[in-house]
Amino acid sequence: MAFRTPLTDLFGIRLPIIAGGLHWLANADYVAAAAKAGMIGFITAASFPDTDALRDEIRRCRDLAEGKPFGVNVSMLPKLVQGERTDAVFDAIIAEGVPFVETSGRNPEAYIPRLHAAGIKVMHKVPAVRFARKAEAVGVDAVTVVGAECGGHPGLDLVGTMVQTVLAARGLSIPLAVGGGIGSGEQLVAALAMGADGVTIGTRFLVAEEIWAHRGFKERLLAADETDTALILSSLRNTMRVLRNETSDRVAAIEAAGQGGLDTLLPHVSGKLGRVAYETGDASQGALSVGQSVAMADRVEPLAAIVARLEEEAERALDRLSVVTGTNVRNHAAAS
Repeated sequence: MAFRTPLTDLFGIRLPIIAGGLHWLANADYVAAAAKAGMIGFITAASFPDTDALRDEIRRCRDLAEGKPFGVNVSMLPKLVQGERTDAVFDAIIAEGVPFVETSGRNPEAYIPRLHAAGIKVMHKVPAVRFARKAEAVGVDAVTVVGAECGGHPGLDLVGTMVQTVLAARGLSIPLAVGGGIGSGEQLVAALAMGADGVTIGTRFLVAEEIWAHRGFKERLLAADETDTALILSSLRNTMRVLRNETSDRVAAIEAAGQGGLDTLLPHVSGKLGRVAYETGDASQGALSVGQSVAMADRVEPLAAIVARLEEEAERALDRLSVVTGTNVRNHAAAS
């Protein structure tokens, strides 16, 4: 099945699906598998210790992707801090000829002229429509707006994905992807019907075989349902949705006691603890970014198999709409 939207045109992909950047996990194996399945994925630059390692991973992904498009995710801290290597990361991306960049965190305005001069398209990820409008105003080529259901950082307002989608589609003129709790083909069709040009999927893909995390971590996700996530770090104004575990309970207790300062919480939520969980399979510790769509993860299988099932679900949803509307919605979706 193929769709055509402004997002598929921008990236040159068959399906309007972005395989979300997953810290520590979105390496060449995962991103190339996404590319070959008809989507676009982004290597997470922050997962690598230095720019040389990132360059090596970009080259490995280029070989594995066999000419299919992919990009690099650059997650910037909300404020520029001493020692941040964002400029060096962009230098490496430009030198390697990567055509697409996904940014998140602070405003990417300062970097857009240099990236555009190198022929790179920039997609910026935000947790609220007002930030998406600002991103459009400073010149990004596309935006992703994530709702409260997403894993990771859904922002402070916690507006759900269905509301965000309609508001963003009405308020933007650049290609729009939406994410947060999306893990099925039916939701892809619904997002397109609400005016989005595609969706971002992260949590649903965590159980793909190409994700290098330990089988024990994936088994924990398979056992989870939509209630098995928790919101933490609101005391730092950096709300995070994570898998409910011993760490999330501990952090919630600290915050409830009014002791949620950075120095107190950081030892519990350090990204390095999350990496240990991926390495060992012990999902009881660490702030592990997981969205409510974890309930849709039902087996460990190749990414291509997950995507094939998403396509089947989308086809069934379009067929249901065809019955309701009396028109062949599936053919119209493929041709539009």
